[in-house]
Amino acid sequence: MTLLRVEERGLWCEAGGFHVDPWLPVPLALLTHAHSDHARPGSNAWLSTPLTAAVLRARFGGEGAFETAAYGVRRRIGEVDVSFHPAGHVLGSAQIRIEHKGEVWVVSGDYKLDPDPTCAAFESVRCHTFVTESTYGLPIYRWPEQGRVFEDVRNWWRGNRERGKCSVLFTYPLGKSQRLLAGLRGEDSPLFCHGAIEMLNRVYRANGVDLPATQWPGDQSKGFDWSQALVLAPPSARGSAWMKRFGVVSTAFASGWMRIRGTRRHKSIDRGFVLSDHADWSGLQSAISGSGAERVLVTHGYRTPMVRWLHEKGLDAEALETPFEGERDEAQADDEVNDGVAPERAE
Repeated sequence: MTLLRVEERGLWCEAGGFHVDPWLPVPLALLTHAHSDHARPGSNAWLSTPLTAAVLRARFGGEGAFETAAYGVRRRIGEVDVSFHPAGHVLGSAQIRIEHKGEVWVVSGDYKLDPDPTCAAFESVRCHTFVTESTYGLPIYRWPEQGRVFEDVRNWWRGNRERGKCSVLFTYPLGKSQRLLAGLRGEDSPLFCHGAIEMLNRVYRANGVDLPATQWPGDQSKGFDWSQALVLAPPSARGSAWMKRFGVVSTAFASGWMRIRGTRRHKSIDRGFVLSDHADWSGLQSAISGSGAERVLVTHGYRTPMVRWLHEKGLDAEALETPFEGERDEAQADDEVNDGVAPERAE
């Protein structure tokens, strides 16, 4: 019996009687983090880290039963021992270690190795089988130093202020937005956040993450001068009526996909900033090596190139098929995140 296998509702652990990040409702779901392509509504019970549970309560309300486990604490479920370990992706994100009769699997969920003051740093967890994402599993995806990215955002914002344009930066509501806010600390000009982002800012602040002050655009009176402001908004806001209030704008997108020439033009935005909450090519290699795994299962994104590279390195590797593809699906999940915002503040 393999410890984990893919079945119609997701990754199933028969020995434990649970699913990991299922894509359909199940009796018990163990969750790596709260992005909507990993945490779907409808399950009877969820087990996650306390910080992931805090985000899920904001999204799902009282639906389902939330159980939590702190990082590094082992608990017995069925015939297996389970523990959660930092993944460095977003607030509360975790790798899930599953041990059964001496065999250890680690399901990494999504992860990054870059430093991020808004979440716990990635930790290598030794195992026999490592389930890794491969959202950016091509050599072209190598991230620039993030301090330089934040300075590029500042310079774009300053230039727009001088030209009398509002700066609207499209970014994913959970994780990326808060990382950007932390990186832009110290600016005197006002920071505004769409309601879907501001809801999650409150969760971060309530759990000890220090973010600069932000405002909700809907609190401003008609005729407000937006020319000095930076507005963070989810990708779903592009082209919507919500954008009209800001007058003349310059738009930008923060994503790892901005590494590819032509993506900015395809999205009809003025600037693209290369910033991702996923590991780049070298980060994926480092995480896989650090796991010490003899077998690697690859999910999300560029599975085939990653499996080929792993085979060349002499590892046993294969692709796992899932309905989701990583950061693209985080963007598509914006509407689900918006559902968790009070109607009067969800614009």
